[in-house]
Amino acid sequence: MTLLMSDPLALTFLVLLGVVAGVLGGMLGVGGSIVIIPGLAILFSFDRTPDPNQHLFQAAAMIVNVAVSIPATLRHRKADALVPDALVWMLPASLVCVITGVWVSNLPLFEGADGGRWLGRILAVFLIYVIVINTQKLRDASPIESVDGRRVTPARSSAVGAVLGSLAGLLGIGGGAIAVPLQLTLLKLPLRNCIANSSAIICISATVGAIYKNATLSQHLSGSSQVDWRMSLVIAAMLAPTAWAGARLGASLTHRLPLRQIRIAFIALMAVAAWKMAALPLGPFSG
Repeated sequence: MTLLMSDPLALTFLVLLGVVAGVLGGMLGVGGSIVIIPGLAILFSFDRTPDPNQHLFQAAAMIVNVAVSIPATLRHRKADALVPDALVWMLPASLVCVITGVWVSNLPLFEGADGGRWLGRILAVFLIYVIVINTQKLRDASPIESVDGRRVTPARSSAVGAVLGSLAGLLGIGGGAIAVPLQLTLLKLPLRNCIANSSAIICISATVGAIYKNATLSQHLSGSSQVDWRMSLVIAAMLAPTAWAGARLGASLTHRLPLRQIRIAFIALMAVAAWKMAALPLGPFSG
C-alpha cells in the first residue's frame, strides 16, 4: 500500500495501466482484466505490501471491468451494434454463472499462494486457446457481415452467457475474451456485434462478480489488516478514471478500424497476458 500511495512511478504506472486496459478493453469487448491482472502482478512484484496475491488482483480488476464496460457499451449502443435477441438470454445465464465462478475460486483448492498460481495458469491456458482460434480467423477471407437470426437461439445465447460468467467469476476477467469467439462460432454474429454484446453483459456480470469477490476477499489474504477489500477498492479507484476514458476511445476505434487490425490487436493482447499469467509467481518476492 505504501508504494501505491507514495511512489510517483507506481502511480504513473497505474494511470497508464488504466488507459491501456480501457482502450483495449473497450475496443475488444474484454473488460480490461486481461491487461490489469498481469499489470498488477508486475507492479506488486516490486512492492513490500504483505501478501498481495492473485485474488487481490482479481478483486480490483473486476471493479475496473465495470468502469471499462459501461462507456464502451454506451458507444456500441450508439452505433446500433447490440443484438437484443442474444443479450436477453446471455445476461441471466452470465449472472448465475459469475456467482458460481467466484464461489469456485474461493474453494480451498485456490486458497493461498499455490491457489493463486493455479488460477493464473488456468487463465494462461485459456488465453492460448483464444489466440489459436483468433489466429485461424485471420485466414478467413469471408468474415461474417450480417446478423443471422436463425443462429441466435435461446440455447446458444445462454451457452455463451454461461461460459462468459463462469470464467469471469473464476478468473476475475470480463469474459469477453471467450464470449467474442464463442459468439462468432455459435451465433455467427459479425465481430463488432460480438464485441458490443460482450461489453453489455460485462456491465452487469462484472458488477455482481466484483461485489461477491470483494466481500469474500479477506479469506485469501492471510488475515492481514493492511491488505483486504479496502486495498482492492483503492487500487480500483486509481485505475478506474483513466480506464473509463480509455474505454470511450477504444469503443470508438471498434467502429473505425478495419476488422483485421482489431483482431491482430486482440491476438497481441492475449499473447502478452498469457505469457505473464503462465509465469505468475507464488508471491511478491518469489519466482
